[in-house]
Amino acid sequence: MTALVLCSLLITGCQEQADRQATAAADMQTIFPKGEKGSSEYFTGNAYNHGLVPADSTYATLVGNVYFEPGASSNWHRHPAGQILIITDGMGYHQIKGQARQTMRKGDVIQCPPNTVHWHGASPDTGLQQLYIIPNTEKGIVEWMEPVADEAYHGAG
Repeated sequence: MTALVLCSLLITGCQEQADRQATAAADMQTIFPKGEKGSSEYFTGNAYNHGLVPADSTYATLVGNVYFEPGASSNWHRHPAGQILIITDGMGYHQIKGQARQTMRKGDVIQCPPNTVHWHGASPDTGLQQLYIIPNTEKGIVEWMEPVADEAYHGAG
């Protein structure tokens, strides 16, 4: 009887967490289509990219929108010419290697200097919408690295 009650509590707790995450995702104010799911090679959890301005020789700038589901994040990476993030909805984190993790919220603008190793993604309970701008694409776009450790994601490392 005790095992049955314990299993019931575990199932209820998992369902409540899934319901909270679904509600957080539904509350996001979407501007652009969800886009294509990012590769698990470069993202933990589900992140979706929708390109807005392709890299070309006229503008030499890449612009897109990424939606991170709650708990999703990018791997560590760097951009040869830097990156600008404009947070359009939700809450998440950004961290430059060797510095403390920072919280990002709707309206924040994050500037990542050239060749600076960093990661970004949603908080555990709230999704994140961000526009990304990568200038001077003739210098390269992105170099992907290892996944973010749980300690860094949770602000402990």
